[in-house]
Amino acid sequence: MLQAKNITKRFGGVIALDNVNLDVHLGKVNVIVGENGAGKSTLMKILSGVYPEYEGELLLNNEQVNFNNPKEAMRKGIAIIHQELNLIPYLSIAENIFLGREIHNAFGILDSRQMVKQTKKLLERLDCYLNPKTLVSELRVGEQQLIEIAKALLEDAKIVIMDEPTSAISDTEVESLFKIIANLKKHNVSILYISHKLDELFLIADRFIGLRDGKTVGTIEQVEGATKDDLIRLMVGRDIKNIYEKDAVTFGDEILKVKDICLPKATNKSCFLIENINFSVRKGEVLGLFGLMGAGRTELLETLFGLHPKIMTGSVFIDNKEVKIKSVMDAIQNGMGLVPENRKEDGLVLPMEISKNVSMACVDKVVKNGFLNSELESLLSKKYIESLNIKTPSEKQLSKNLSGGNQQKVVLAKWLATNPKVLFLDEPTRGIDVNAKNEIYHLINTLAKEGLGIVVVSSELPEIMAISDRILVLSNSKISGEFNQGNANEEAIMKAATA
Repeated sequence: MLQAKNITKRFGGVIALDNVNLDVHLGKVNVIVGENGAGKSTLMKILSGVYPEYEGELLLNNEQVNFNNPKEAMRKGIAIIHQELNLIPYLSIAENIFLGREIHNAFGILDSRQMVKQTKKLLERLDCYLNPKTLVSELRVGEQQLIEIAKALLEDAKIVIMDEPTSAISDTEVESLFKIIANLKKHNVSILYISHKLDELFLIADRFIGLRDGKTVGTIEQVEGATKDDLIRLMVGRDIKNIYEKDAVTFGDEILKVKDICLPKATNKSCFLIENINFSVRKGEVLGLFGLMGAGRTELLETLFGLHPKIMTGSVFIDNKEVKIKSVMDAIQNGMGLVPENRKEDGLVLPMEISKNVSMACVDKVVKNGFLNSELESLLSKKYIESLNIKTPSEKQLSKNLSGGNQQKVVLAKWLATNPKVLFLDEPTRGIDVNAKNEIYHLINTLAKEGLGIVVVSSELPEIMAISDRILVLSNSKISGEFNQGNANEEAIMKAATA
């Protein structure tokens, strides 16, 4: 029904998709499997018109198509339901479903009655009997997903793309979703389905398509007889040799210990983003944190760094002394630094100079007689421009004008300037080129030799295995496995991540 041929997508110098080929079969659940960063969501955004620019071609019913936006894709019968639902919370169900395609009467006045009537019919088709006038903000996540599906049915979608649809809903809501998928199949609707929850895939999949490192690597056309191990091999079956040779480091005393760390959801205190997390890190040790999307990795680092002080529980120890982290300033003063996942939004002030970004977390070092001193700022930033090999004409260069890899080095410089004892790195090599990655690997190793305790989050299994002395795996907000250099392998780690 739909074919993607030789699809290539670049973001700057980074190739997200590399000659991807994909067939979508009529009235089937076509499941896309792959690690984080394999290119699944990027491909779905091309198919649904979110990304109009790419190389290659799309064929819909043997006719070449190119969508400039999601509305064009929807007119051709392709709808996408994103993991982050696109609903307006303070509009009603009916108003959300008809947003941008409202019904008007002969006088050009909004016909709310007709929209409510049609919404009711759509919801009944999904075995959903909510009042169309209910505000979306009053609905559970599973109910909101039904509204997204109803929006697709309003346009008579023939292909529905579902990106991680069960990541935030209960088992009961998953059951309801699967019944709806079965019903859509009966009406010859094709489903493109992405999920990291491998066990559930066998309940609905008709076929599996594997993506790895931005390339299609194979399909499993016969689901019957396929196993979870087959899927894991499809996802990660590659050689990971020679990414980077880690030097041996002698570990020192315990530098960080966390005990019974919990972070409940702000909207539901009985559900946890991270639950009963216990671990320790020694001086010179690199601890890797691996987990699939939604496992709680970023939330764990943010909690330890004082970003959720009002709702977190548990204890944090630095140098065997319990510390109270009630704010980011508390974390910094107790020797912590956090390189965030999104450097552009959370790590840098892009319109500011390198020197000001570097000194931002340790202003006391660049103050003289009660005033910020530009000479001290320049000296501090020059030190790290040289030691981290930041490619820039001067420390006065605006951060927004640097490459991704050099921007990441500026974020690292900002935290190294605070002289941390423990450094948290959340996806430190995301979106940077191979050379910059290797430089950051070597920097991590150097910092470990200097006695820092380092905690690294990465979605790339080869990377986490290459740079870590020990690996903790998170699944469903809890630690589900622990590995060291001796017993770590890709399949064992992925099994723990999908447990």
